[in-house]
Amino acid sequence: MTGKTLALALAACLAASPLLAWAPTPDTQRTLNSGHAWAEVLPSADGAALIRAAVDIAAPPSTVWTVMTDCRLAGRFIADLASCTVLQGDQRKGWDVRDQFSHGNMFLPDIHNVVRSEYQPYSLIRFQKAGGDLAIEDGEWRLESLNGGAGTRVIYINRVKANILVPAVMVRANLRGSTPKVLMALRRESLAAVARGG
Repeated sequence: MTGKTLALALAACLAASPLLAWAPTPDTQRTLNSGHAWAEVLPSADGAALIRAAVDIAAPPSTVWTVMTDCRLAGRFIADLASCTVLQGDQRKGWDVRDQFSHGNMFLPDIHNVVRSEYQPYSLIRFQKAGGDLAIEDGEWRLESLNGGAGTRVIYINRVKANILVPAVMVRANLRGSTPKVLMALRRESLAAVARGG
């Protein structure tokens, strides 16, 4: 199977997944309209955590996209991220593989993650585990245009499980606290890019 065929098969598989069909509910909309990020983290039968989250950003999708796909900026909105390196590919050509290392805390260990992403500029990033400490990672970032393109709704969906000796309930609690912070920091960096004329 060629790389292109594999990428198409992956995209078709992800597109068919009911996991990725989620959209914000009326309760979620109220949270977003109030200026906050929204997130929930649910358990699944295989021990993975299902993350569904969203935030509205007063910046065009192209600006938000530029911020969130630049490895050099990733540490500005992912607080515990120590490094991000592109190992293969080029997101401008539609895919890449990135190596990421995140510092742990008193409850969670350091995490090494290798992820392959498929890109559809300025609207969709689909990703899957390609190595590292995660047993499961499968999800997407969606960027939806708001206010005639002046704003962006960012939707994040991920099913994730790490190969670590930490109770799943503790992992979910950590994700429930950290995910909104990541989204709000992404908004801060995107607004800063707008202010710089980016």
